[in-house]
Amino acid sequence: MEQRTVGTSGLRVSQLGLGTLTWGRDTGGDEAAAQLSAFVDAGGTLVDSSPAYGDGAAQRILAELLGDVVPRRDVIVSTSSGVGPAPEPGAARHVDCSRRALLGQLDETLLELGTDHVDVWQVATWDPHTPVDEVAATLDHAVASGRARYVGVRGYLGWQLATAASAASAPLTATQVEYSLLARGVEEELVPAARHHGLGVFAAVPLAGGVLTGKYRDGIPADSRGSDELLAASVRRYLDAPSARVVDALVTAADGLGTSPLAVALAWVRDRPGVASAVVGARDLAQLTGVLDAATVELPPAIAAALDDVSA
Repeated sequence: MEQRTVGTSGLRVSQLGLGTLTWGRDTGGDEAAAQLSAFVDAGGTLVDSSPAYGDGAAQRILAELLGDVVPRRDVIVSTSSGVGPAPEPGAARHVDCSRRALLGQLDETLLELGTDHVDVWQVATWDPHTPVDEVAATLDHAVASGRARYVGVRGYLGWQLATAASAASAPLTATQVEYSLLARGVEEELVPAARHHGLGVFAAVPLAGGVLTGKYRDGIPADSRGSDELLAASVRRYLDAPSARVVDALVTAADGLGTSPLAVALAWVRDRPGVASAVVGARDLAQLTGVLDAATVELPPAIAAALDDVSA
């Protein structure tokens, strides 16, 4: 799998990242082990986690796998602080990006993972209750103290990213944000801001919750995210007429190339300007295998341009 430089830093990550959002919820420990092993065997390095995923279960599973399933040195661990597990199912997540909360959560992550550092540490969201200078100073301290090799942010708007990047002494390296054929709003300000400040983009949710695989063209499968009470809203927002036109174009392109809509959708976002890695989660090894097979798909310029037009 191709390795790419993240922004203007020296950090190199695999062009596809392994997301762990489903670990501990839809994906058990044995299945997670199989995924991680297959991912690394395919040349993948970037593994995305968070103490908020699966109410903390995803990070606990990753901790069990590092060293036993794959050597710690073989993966780039990206995680975040600032958002805690919801106090109860369906409740809003707890956001606290104060210096105390960020470093406290980072130290808990290091202890749980059994490591003295994470490779990429990101502030999980914009916190209007914490001064940006405090957040920036905390990121600087994490690098200076050796807890994090590189730092960045997640889910920021363009102006928020620019403000944080200007305030930080240690250069921000990566910004993680939802980006797909059905979520292109980040191209207006966020992606240009990232490029201006030298950050690479980690494209999250690149398959729009599975909608871009084409699985929802004829309804909502019983075993899909769209039928899951907790996840349905994130999928159903894309089940409209404009999205259907994009999916139809994907299917046409995939048929012409002899591949899958999943592969075409991933190749499109993977090769957008500024994208260092597209982070994809999979429920099981079969799904991940399809993702890894898509790593070598290259889109002809004419097809990429057609997808640009239909999704604009």
